[in-house]
Amino acid sequence: MSAEGSKKAILAALAANAGIAVAKFVGFAITGSSSMLAEGVHSVADTSNQGLLLLGQKRASQEADQLHPFGYGRARYFYSFVVALVIFTLGSMFAIYEGIEKITHANDHGLESPIVAIVILLVAICLEGYSFTTAMRESRPLKGRASWWRFIRNSRNPELPVVLLEDTGALIGLVLALLGVGLTMITGNAVWDGIGTLAIGVLLGVIAIVLIIEMKSLLIGEGATVEEEAALREALESGGVDRVIHMKTQYLGPDELLVAAKIAIPAGTDVVAVAHTIDDAEARIRTAVPQARIIYLEPDIDRGSAQPGADRADTSSR
Repeated sequence: MSAEGSKKAILAALAANAGIAVAKFVGFAITGSSSMLAEGVHSVADTSNQGLLLLGQKRASQEADQLHPFGYGRARYFYSFVVALVIFTLGSMFAIYEGIEKITHANDHGLESPIVAIVILLVAICLEGYSFTTAMRESRPLKGRASWWRFIRNSRNPELPVVLLEDTGALIGLVLALLGVGLTMITGNAVWDGIGTLAIGVLLGVIAIVLIIEMKSLLIGEGATVEEEAALREALESGGVDRVIHMKTQYLGPDELLVAAKIAIPAGTDVVAVAHTIDDAEARIRTAVPQARIIYLEPDIDRGSAQPGADRADTSSR
């Protein structure tokens, strides 16, 4: 469901941004507004980004092979990281440069037919709103009761946070561009258009940095969430398992969690019973956390009760 929901949000954003980009460049050609130009480049970057996210999903669907025995799931993290870099370089840096240029040479730049820019920006806000609401709708099943910021920070799905932040930045950027053009119309001073452009660049820079930090963490490898780890322990510590001696987890992709644990079983348990205990534990894990698709369980004899720090270091003999 994660990949399917992501794809719907990406396609909605792709369609909206492609149409918006064309409209903004037409508006720039008519009005000469630097805010419109910055927003046009922003939309081109966003459109390219949706293509990168789709490419990442396609690459991630490749079957595991000898070179990548755990598969290609992290391709989705890599391409989302590239998207963050594109937002920073093509979106933020260009808008900041264009805004400074417009502010320092405001007398050399005027707006023609600014009403055209306003109409285009209003239409763009409607289209971006459609993309944003689609991303929110597809994210809600994964978000649960968490706040949106917590979802962006904790989600192991890279595409939905990217689209959500992109669309949020786009909507705020459109409002900034609208203010810049509107104030230029009212005051006759093109410096407001430059200020709006500069603000768009700073906004995109902040969004890009947040995404870069989050995607880097996912690329390095994040473990299960606090809630998922609690569910894993509860699933393990039942049946024939006395306790979890230690456990490590890592997301190999948004929908694929690796679980490795050493579990304590009662002394004197025969080999057949051990095998059944492990099979039952794996089944409970997959029921509790469906993302846990690769599971390695090592049985050991419980030679003592759990000690503080036992989860971080194996206190039993190896």
